[in-house]
Amino acid sequence: MTDDPHGGLTSDEVAQRVSEGKVNILPARSGRSTGQIVRANVFTRVNVMLFILFVLVMATGQVTQGLFGTLIIANSIIGIIQELRAKRTLDRLAVVGEAHPTVIRDGLRHTISRDEVVLDDLIVVGPGDQVVVDGEVVWADYLELDESMLTGEADPEPKVMGDEVLSGAFVVSGTGYYRARKVGADAYAAQITAQAARFTLVRSELRQGIDAILKFISFILVPVGLLTIWVQFNQDDTTWREMVLRMTGALVPMVPEGLVLLTSMAFALGVIRLGRRNALVQELPAIEGLARVSVVCADKTGTLTQNAMTLGEIVQVDGADQEQIREVLSQLVAADPTPNASMQAIAGDVAPARDRWQVIGRAPFTSAKKWSGASFAGHGNWVLGAPDVLAGGAVARRAEEIGATGRRVLLLAEASAVVDAPDSPGDLSPMALLVLEQLLRPDAGETLEYFRGQDVAVKVISGDNAASVGAVTRQLGVSTEDAVDARGLPDDDTAFRAAVNGGSVFGRVTPQQKRRMVDALQSEGHAVAMTGDGVNDVLALKDADLGVAMGSGSPATRSVAQIVLLDDRFATLPHVVAEGRRVIGNIERVAKLFLTKTVYAATLALLVGVMGLPSPFLPLHMTIVGWFTIGIPAFLLSLAPNRERARPGFVRRTLAAGIPFGLIIATVSFVTYLVTRGLGDVSDALQVQASTATLAALIMTASWVLAVVSRPWFVWRLALVGFGYAFYAAIFLWEPAATFFHLDISNTAAMGAGLVAGLAGMGAVELTWWVTAMIRGDRPRVLPQRPAAANR
Repeated sequence: MTDDPHGGLTSDEVAQRVSEGKVNILPARSGRSTGQIVRANVFTRVNVMLFILFVLVMATGQVTQGLFGTLIIANSIIGIIQELRAKRTLDRLAVVGEAHPTVIRDGLRHTISRDEVVLDDLIVVGPGDQVVVDGEVVWADYLELDESMLTGEADPEPKVMGDEVLSGAFVVSGTGYYRARKVGADAYAAQITAQAARFTLVRSELRQGIDAILKFISFILVPVGLLTIWVQFNQDDTTWREMVLRMTGALVPMVPEGLVLLTSMAFALGVIRLGRRNALVQELPAIEGLARVSVVCADKTGTLTQNAMTLGEIVQVDGADQEQIREVLSQLVAADPTPNASMQAIAGDVAPARDRWQVIGRAPFTSAKKWSGASFAGHGNWVLGAPDVLAGGAVARRAEEIGATGRRVLLLAEASAVVDAPDSPGDLSPMALLVLEQLLRPDAGETLEYFRGQDVAVKVISGDNAASVGAVTRQLGVSTEDAVDARGLPDDDTAFRAAVNGGSVFGRVTPQQKRRMVDALQSEGHAVAMTGDGVNDVLALKDADLGVAMGSGSPATRSVAQIVLLDDRFATLPHVVAEGRRVIGNIERVAKLFLTKTVYAATLALLVGVMGLPSPFLPLHMTIVGWFTIGIPAFLLSLAPNRERARPGFVRRTLAAGIPFGLIIATVSFVTYLVTRGLGDVSDALQVQASTATLAALIMTASWVLAVVSRPWFVWRLALVGFGYAFYAAIFLWEPAATFFHLDISNTAAMGAGLVAGLAGMGAVELTWWVTAMIRGDRPRVLPQRPAAANR
């Protein structure tokens, strides 16, 4: 809170507007309310289908056969808990990560939350600030706005008194005040900020893939389900209770009860885990984007180096007077109302002038021109900026030598033209080189090494001097080659793309070039993550597959990024990428399991229905099949580490595994059922024995599908598969359990047929896994390459 000569609203006027509801209230940051979350997770299509079947089973009086009904409770509870946890995490982080505008009230400046702005508030903006509500400029000092998020036009727009400003724009240079004219939902781009931290499962390649798989399943379910119902209710000498149970036993496994739940849960857990590392996920599909990243574009300042800089040395040029240099610097510090990081570093050593010269012109710093300056009545025109842009000859060479040591260099020069004139700066008289010291982030080297080990390329793209950028990156081991000066990059698109894809370190990059570089990398099939903290990074962040902003960066940068590192730790990025890979890779494994189950359940029901036979399984049989062939393993697999980079083709790979595996299980089960039971009416004892043998063949084959899908085999994955086999063996062999689950292993011939069929099914699954991998051109791995590192 500081004094300000502009009045703004009074406290009473603010209170009146609040009471009238004229406040910038936006929709809840995390989307659904608690009640909506509960309803959405309870009244799902899958839960409704299972509930109807559960009611039918309960009508038969066979309570134990309705154990599958616990899926309804489990699905709902897990879904509710995870989304509520994600909601709390996002709400907490969003308060930290959102824009905090400065308003003038009672003649004082106050920094408030975005939602506390009221109609007619006087709002102060400077470089990097985002316009949070629509308004009218009441005072401007070289104010320029980037409205590209609203209009698509990247060129900054100058704003003067009386001009309209729209929410969603951000300040490129200069300062100003604007009066809030539209707040809340009335603002032009209110939804831009309202959507910033919303927990939603919006469309993405993964979500579209899951939808495609569910449509495929629905296409199968309807005709097969109707056939199953008709066949089971037309069996002779069978009670209606047994018909209902066998119909339910055929229909329950067709329902993919856990696929959507585990997908949503994996996303929610990803949000929570990243939140614990102070990484705010502003758009949920960013989790998916993390897994696909193949190139990370990092800025130098604020990313590889710390934000804070210090003025290390003032190097005089051509015998310039040291006292005059410091006086000019003190006047420039005093004349700059919104100092950037470089000017703040200078101000840390040179105090603002007490007796200020009259300012007759100012030029705020922009990334495009690389300099700033001020013109003083009777004291000349002074500019401060990049030596390689403003000067040449010996001065530029000396600056280059200093920059090659990794330090940042600025040139102080006297200009012949007023700094805000169209032809400024004109002829220059160099006075001094200002050497700024930068500190490397202690974790930068380790982070870059991680990316190299994960087959993720790192490209450093900076607006700083190329020699300085090259020196820093060489210290970090990014590249041993000299940095490329972006001013020498070709204009031709083809040559430009070749240069960008071939280089690793670039200096003197303009904001437009950063944007072109992202496009050049994407044109070669790369998934690009762009990190940044300044206004000059906004355009590239918007175009990248994944924008990552630093929490201390400008509000505009944070608003367009999908991930915000609230504590500015570059070392968080490896955890961010690893989390994305975990989520996407594990969802693919889980999807294969659920699709396999639906395919074999539907195919088996179809074959049994065409032959006019009763369903081989009771609901209780399918319940125990789901325990350790899909349910528990899928849950554990969805949470496990996964370091493999995601690839396109999710649906194709899932179908290529799920359909053949499902058909193999269905074929093995049907053949076993037909061989052990035969056609026509049979005794109840033989029916139970045939069902037992068929269940054994199905479990053996389905468990091996789990073993194949969970590769590469870590110890815990092998233990999971082994425990499943042991558990099922105990159920079959322990008489009390066999009796409870309506199993009979006394028919040696039938059980022998079932075991042989199960072994044949396991072999067919194994062969199919290798053949389909060869067809896709994959190199399947049975064991991990680095078990010690990857299993932790």
